[in-house]
Amino acid sequence: MELLGGVTVVLLVCIACLLSFAAWKGRPGKGKMPPGPAPLPIIGNLLQVKPSNLAKTLQKLSEEYGPVFTVHLGSDPVVVLHGHDVVKEALLDRADEFAARGHMAIGDRANNGLGIIFSNNEPWLQVRRFSLTTLRNFGMGKRSIEERIQEESDYMLEEINKTQGAPFDPTNTLSCVVSNVICSIVFGKRYDYKDKKFLALMNNMNNIFEMMNSRWGQLYQMFSNILDYLPGPHNNIFAEIDSLKAFVAEEVKLHQACLDPNSPQDFIDCFLCKMQEEKDRPNSSFHMKNLITSTFDLFLAGTETTSTTVRYGLLLLLKYPKIQEKVQEEIDQVVGRSRKPCVADRTQMPYTDAVVHE
Repeated sequence: MELLGGVTVVLLVCIACLLSFAAWKGRPGKGKMPPGPAPLPIIGNLLQVKPSNLAKTLQKLSEEYGPVFTVHLGSDPVVVLHGHDVVKEALLDRADEFAARGHMAIGDRANNGLGIIFSNNEPWLQVRRFSLTTLRNFGMGKRSIEERIQEESDYMLEEINKTQGAPFDPTNTLSCVVSNVICSIVFGKRYDYKDKKFLALMNNMNNIFEMMNSRWGQLYQMFSNILDYLPGPHNNIFAEIDSLKAFVAEEVKLHQACLDPNSPQDFIDCFLCKMQEEKDRPNSSFHMKNLITSTFDLFLAGTETTSTTVRYGLLLLLKYPKIQEKVQEEIDQVVGRSRKPCVADRTQMPYTDAVVHE
């Protein structure tokens, strides 16, 4: 029986390889691509582009092929922009031309063309514009994003003080802090760090990112057309995504029950009001599934990216204590110890501003 099972696995792998090779060979012409290392069939440049040392690998390739080059992750070509000048040109100077998103198999299956992160169509553009405008409005409203961050920083300091100066891992605390700021904007409330629902939410997000970056997640990205029909650990990520969306759906129901169109309190209220405005418009992008998916996207993208950036910032300050001392001196000089820092302090703190940007 073990031999039969082994043969079955080998046959499945061979079939997957043949189908992927056929798809790779049969791709329509994509136009002239930037230079890059020659890809192997099926696996592309996966032997050269190692995730464990990605930054140095891409830097080395840029030295050989220039600031704009192509690598193949499996059969998918990926254009890499390396360096300040080309990144600025693409993301700022030519932002509209580079606003589209590439396809990601996990996102395509999870969101089905909806939401903000994994979509790339006209409905996506409408929802993206609405979301940006809504978030900006909350930043300038009665209770700004700045005030929400300042409030959450108090709870963060309480958690840090509990360590009594002992070394600790800030990963979970930072994730809770950032997620609570997003909760405040999206749901209109924050959660206690020990709240069971909140901890389940955080666990869902952590599991999603771990699975996306696992070997099974990478295999699914390359062979989704085959793995969609097979059982395996790659399917667990979609159960986690469904759990997170169910959490959002519960909050949406609570908001529907007490919605005041004249006084929306958060992102969900604003989206529900927009749904009411466009209820008679056929093919409107503002409907319940898109609300749940867009809110899910805000959590998924906002929490991990921001908390990881702050965590790496702390790590770099530990590595360069002299820079840390200069930052602290400037903070003490401008802000002092009796009040919280605010955005208005930024113009008087050029050194800290430069360190944060770097």
